[in-house]
Amino acid sequence: MTVQVISTDQAPRPAGHYAQATVANGTVYISGQLPIAPDGTGLMREDFETQGEQAIANVLAILKEAGGDGAELARVNAYIVGAEHWGVFDEIYARVLGDARPARTIVPVKELHYGYLVEIDAIGVIAG
Repeated sequence: MTVQVISTDQAPRPAGHYAQATVANGTVYISGQLPIAPDGTGLMREDFETQGEQAIANVLAILKEAGGDGAELARVNAYIVGAEHWGVFDEIYARVLGDARPARTIVPVKELHYGYLVEIDAIGVIAG
C-alpha cells in the first residue's frame, strides 16, 4: 500500500510537519483545518460564522483535490471554542454540506491555537 500526499493551493499550506491530507486505500484523511484563507491570511479576528465557513471550505477544497466532494465525507470532527457556538456551527454546516450527512462530532474546547474559534478535521472515502 502506498500513501499518497494531497496538496492544493485552494487551502492554506501546512504550518508544520504534516500534509493537508493523505490517501490510503481510497480513504482520505484531512488534517485539522483552521479558518485560514488559501493565501495564508488568518481569520482569527472574524466572527464565528466567517471562521466556520472558511474551515469547512478548506476541508472541501482538500477533499476536491483528492477527487471527492461533500458526498464523500464519512466523518467530521469539529472543535469549537465555547458550546454557545454549537447552533451557529450546525447552521453553517448544514447550509454548506446540503444533502451530505457524514458522521460528526462537535467538541467544545476552551481555546484553539492562535485564538481561532473553530478547527475541523475529516475523513472521506473516494473511488480507488
